[in-house]
Order: sequence, then structure tokens, then C-alpha cells
Amino acid sequence: MGLLSEGSPLSWPETKELADHVRKHGITQFINLYNLLKDRQGDVLKWGDEIEYMLVKFNHETKKAQLSLRGQDLLPVLQITEKETPEKATSLWRPEFASYMIEGTPGKPYGGLLAHFNIVEANMKNRRQEVCALLEKDEQILSITAFPRLGCEGFCVPEAKPDPVNSASRSLFFPDEAIYLAHPRFRTLTRNIRERRGEKVAINVPIFKDINTPSPFMEDLTVLGDDGEKGRSALPDHIYMDAMGFGMGQCCLQLTFQACNIKEARTLYDQLTPMCPIMLALTAASPLQRGYIADTDCRWNIISSSVDCRTREERGLEPLKTNRYRIYKSRYDSIDSYLSPEGERYNDIPLVIDQEAYKRMRDAGIDHLLAQHVAHLFIRDPVSLFSEKVNQNDEEDSDHFENLQSTNWQTMRFKPPPPKSTIGWRVEFRPCEAQITDFENAAYVCFIVLLTRVIVTYGLNFLIPISKVDENMKRAQKRDAILNQKFWFRKDLVSQSSPTDAESTARQEQICVEMTIGEIINGKGEEFQGLLPLISSYLSTVEVDADTHCTIHQYLRLIQKRASGDLMTTAHWIREFVTKHPDYKGDSVVSEGINYDLLTTMNSIQNGTIECPSLLDHPRTKTQSSIPETIRMAENCPSTC
Repeated sequence: MGLLSEGSPLSWPETKELADHVRKHGITQFINLYNLLKDRQGDVLKWGDEIEYMLVKFNHETKKAQLSLRGQDLLPVLQITEKETPEKATSLWRPEFASYMIEGTPGKPYGGLLAHFNIVEANMKNRRQEVCALLEKDEQILSITAFPRLGCEGFCVPEAKPDPVNSASRSLFFPDEAIYLAHPRFRTLTRNIRERRGEKVAINVPIFKDINTPSPFMEDLTVLGDDGEKGRSALPDHIYMDAMGFGMGQCCLQLTFQACNIKEARTLYDQLTPMCPIMLALTAASPLQRGYIADTDCRWNIISSSVDCRTREERGLEPLKTNRYRIYKSRYDSIDSYLSPEGERYNDIPLVIDQEAYKRMRDAGIDHLLAQHVAHLFIRDPVSLFSEKVNQNDEEDSDHFENLQSTNWQTMRFKPPPPKSTIGWRVEFRPCEAQITDFENAAYVCFIVLLTRVIVTYGLNFLIPISKVDENMKRAQKRDAILNQKFWFRKDLVSQSSPTDAESTARQEQICVEMTIGEIINGKGEEFQGLLPLISSYLSTVEVDADTHCTIHQYLRLIQKRASGDLMTTAHWIREFVTKHPDYKGDSVVSEGINYDLLTTMNSIQNGTIECPSLLDHPRTKTQSSIPETIRMAENCPSTC
């Protein structure tokens, strides 16, 4: 979720008054960090995953599944080992936006040895066990992206009712009690985003039109207390949602990599950017929203709308008068520019920047690409600020920089080392949706990490115009994108030659072609080698123990079959489960009974009590909780990247 400073939250008027102060000192802090750490070299590869989980309470007598609002009760217990004996902590736990959510990460990052791929899944299993030991009767922890009936009446326990008049979000559906209230950041963000925008956030997702779905589909919101104004943004034939919780209350899978220096971090940031929509489509897992079947498969645009604090002027709906910029995207969206010199020529969409911030960074010796990247982040206002954090020591602190850095939630994040830390330059990969099982989550994590090793080892070039990445992001969220969509991808990954700035846009576009995800991942004959064959080629050149080799093979097999369509995506499986359920009436509605059966089935799949060959194809890995001692000894004498 980003920066979790403690303190007394300021109101939006107070925060707005201090926005220039935060931006000014945030730039100073970044300049100081950059000058101190720009020449840092020799950090070894370290990486780790973040999985967000939901707490679900099952009532097996009434056939009802609800979200359990006990995250703030569990977290202090889960964090005891980290606080008292951190060296023994195998998992780290953090709060997330909703009180039914928790976020788990490995106790320490994984390293550069291939043997680390064999402990990822075991660590994920251990995380579940840690939480399960604290659960009440009939509670479960699920790694699902979207709770199907989030925002429906009685969706949480203890039950809480929305307050459209006095709550932080003014939502017709999402009560404040479902926000994680043990830390002030989350409710403050909800309130300040709404107040900055000047109206409630508006989320409209196309509804899946089945044989009995009303046409046009339009809900009567007056029964929820709408006076005709609160739901005025609801569109016909769309599922309407109106609170930050509908986006930030969904779960995802994220990865962070430490690079050996700033140059490699910038390269990975750029090279992984075209992979973001590909992985979003591969991990698609959220076709159900607020009790209905959506005509989309992914959460991305929902979260983007849920935190869209732009005013009507900034969205281009009214002429600029009181605001500084026309801003083309929400603060949760895909990136707008590459960072490496090789990527510069593909920055082909408008980039709005804070010119004063840009000049200050350029005058301080920061290059054009990095300066414009940060200056673009700093067109935003802070939307959460604590009174204790207003005045900082810019030589030692970075909270003002992180305030804006961590509330620009983009597909990729470029992360400078924290002050006074042993942590190096990092890159965060953010598009993936959470999967049902630890096997799936581990498979996607290991696939992306292996891909970074292939990119660095072979010097591959994935760069395509940013506008094509944006187009791919739209396609990735469509229903069954794996089966029905084609995506722009670079056709020659080995060649480093690219059209010069002087050459035409048409020539630049010749470097990429439209391919299916199956072709991108598995190859297209002699026309395109495919990412999995490249990874296999890399693996044949390095030493790997038999157990790890077996596990990686199982992971890559899942990726290969999901990409080809031989196995379903999670979204396709969920949609098929609902539409084939005996209680389903062909009306796009996910009833309480269907919701209960779906979630109990998901729980059984994740626990391994039932198999689901259409989704998983009988996975059998040799994951283990630690790497063999002989390999661990080799790790104690690591080489730099």
C-alpha cells in the first residue's frame, strides 16, 4: 500500500495548503538521495513477493460467505515474531486498505541462486498456516483478487451498513467499518481523494449481458438511500461502484527486485513495462463485481477509478481555472515514460510535468529522463499527510518524496534506496492479480524473476512505444483476452537497433507486431522464439539441483498451458462456475448461494482437498522451506551482479 507514516492525519484543506511544501521538500529529498546513491554499485540480486489475502467467514448452516473484518485483530499477533526476534521471522505482515485484508511477504528477500525458486511456494504455504493458526471457527484466508459480493447487503461480518451522508467515502454500498481503521492512512486517503475530486469517485464496469439480463441494465439506487444525486454517475449497462474500497479492497500479487546499480534498475523498469499487460491478462482473476458478472476479467480499471482524485478541470471536462494541469490518467494507471536512454525514443504519449521540479533536478545534475519521470509524479497533490511529518530533515528523511511516490500507483515503480539503508535500487512489478493457490502465485513470481535474469543475461530488448503498452492494457482487461485478443509485442528481442528520433512513427511501429499471448509466451514458429523457450535456453546454461529443476518445470508448464488456452485463467474458471451453477438464472446475478459455493470450492482447491484439472493440471512440485546446506554455503560467498 505504500508509505505508512504514523501520526495525526490532516484534513484535505490542511493538506492542500501544504501541498507545495511537500512537493518542494520532496524534490529536495530526492535530489539528496540521488546524489548520495547514484554511484552505488555491486548490490546482489534480491527479490521478494507480496500477496494480499482476504479473511472470509463461512456460515455452513445458512450457506453464506462474508468478509471477516478482523485484520486489525490478527496483525498485531502476526507481527510479534518480527518485532521480538526478527531474525526468526519467516513472514512479514502489513496492513492493507480493508479490515478484511492482510499483506504477507517473505521474512527476508530471496537471492540470486536458482535454489531460491524452490522455497517460494513453501514460504507462501507457511504464511497461510501462520494466519490459519489464529482464525476462528469457519474462518479462512483466501488469496482471491475480488470478493464476488463486495458492497452487497450483509457482505461483511460484523455486519455494517453504509452511511452515504457522514462516512469518509459517502458510499451507497461500502461502509467505513470495512476500511482498516487501526491506521489513519486509509480512511484519510478515502476522505481526501473524494474531497479533492469534488465529488464521489465513479466506477462503471460493463455488465456481462446474459439471456435474462435486463436491457438496458440500470439499478434503482433510491432503495439504498440515494436522493438522485449520489448515484448520478451510474451508467446504463454498467455495474456502478462509488468508493475507494471497491478498488483498493481487492487483492493482488506484486514483485520487487533489487538491481546491482541504478542503470540496471532503469533497464529492468523499462524492459518489464511491455510485460505488464501480458501478465495482467495471464493472471486475470476478477470477473465478478458487487454481486454481478462483469464483461471484463481484471481489476485494473476499477482501482484506477477508485482513487481518481482528479477534478473536473484536470479530467478535461471543464476549462482550467483553479487547477494547474490537464492530467490524462488517474494516479493509479500504467506508466507514462521509459527511464533508460534506449527507451527514450518510445516515449510517444503526452507527458505533463512540474516544470519547476524538473528544472531543480536538472540543475542538480539529474539527467533528463529521470528528472521528467519524477517531475511527472509531482504534478499530483499529496492526499494523506500527518501533522508530525510536516517538518523534516531533508538530509536524512524521505517521507515527503515517498508521500507522492507511493501514491502514484502505477504498473511499474522505480524505487530509490531508503536513507541509511543497506537496500539498493529497486524495481516493483505491480500488475498481477492474486491467484487461488500458492502453486499459481509461486509460478507467476518465478516466471517473472526468471525473465529478468534472461533479459539481463542476454541483453534482450522488449521496448515498444508507450502508446502500444497503453493499448495493450485496455485489451488485457477484456473478457477472455487470452483467447480473443492480440497484443503489440516486439518481434525481434535480440536486436538492439531501433529507429532514430528523426525517423517516422510508422517506422518505429514496425518493430512490433500483434500476437496472441500464446504466441508471445510459447513462440510462433520461426517468426518469434517465445519467452518460455528463451527461459529454457537460459536454464540449460546454469547449474540447478534436481528438486528445483522439477519445481521450475511445473511452474513453466502452468504458464505455457494458461497462455495457450489449454488451461483456464482464474477469471474464465470463475465465470464458468457461476454461469453453470444450478441456481444461476441467466441474469448476471451472483446470489448468496452461488457466492458461498464458489468460495467454498476455491477454499477446497487452495487446500488441495479437491483437484481442478481445468485450472491447474495436477501440479506436483518439490518445494521445500529451506535450500540445501551445500547450496546455502555457496550463497554465503555471493558474487555481485
